[in-house]
Amino acid sequence: MQNSYQVPLLNNGQNQILTIPQELTLSGTKVLMRKEGQSLIIEPVPAKSLLSLLSTLQDITDDFPDIDQGLKPLDDIVL
Repeated sequence: MQNSYQVPLLNNGQNQILTIPQELTLSGTKVLMRKEGQSLIIEPVPAKSLLSLLSTLQDITDDFPDIDQGLKPLDDIVL
């Protein structure tokens, strides 16, 4: 796989657009971009883990119905 490509840099109003070749496609839907000297560094934003997402949710304070009410205890069930 080639690791450098010459691609067109287009102007769209106030923004510049570049096309990332298929071989260099990044995962995810967002990237971090920074300039270091004359170089432009583009890195994928890592996906958040499920645990980090769940930690941002509010606690559930609803009272849930007892769905086992009226059922026999498991020890009393005969197959």
